[in-house]
Amino acid sequence: VQLQASGGGLVQPGDSLRLSCGASGSTLDNYYIGWFRQAPGKEREGIACITKTDSSTYYADSVKGRFTISRDSAKSTVFLQMNSLKPEDTGVYFCAADPVWPVSVSAHYYCTIYAPEFWGQGTLVTVSS
Repeated sequence: VQLQASGGGLVQPGDSLRLSCGASGSTLDNYYIGWFRQAPGKEREGIACITKTDSSTYYADSVKGRFTISRDSAKSTVFLQMNSLKPEDTGVYFCAADPVWPVSVSAHYYCTIYAPEFWGQGTLVTVSS
């Protein structure tokens, strides 16, 4: 599966953005999906992940209550709605997919420990006044 992340840009603190992760070559129905962020000078971290059945989500403490991950199966797209953006949300955002088969893991595990197989190219989000 090929992933394409889009929707990044330059916004002011308090603004909202919606990132999209589109797939080609396969639908995303049977994949765990995660959004990962690499802030300047920091390691990449998983910030929002969803299991393949959409039964479970995980959010990093830094984005909990402000970001929402969702899936549109018909469009083979996963979204990251980002509200109340802060300067510390600045970074390159990547989406990553993996079938995680035949075992299953929690969304938390997928975001923090698992190494997804398929990655998009990243989209830059800059939050600055």
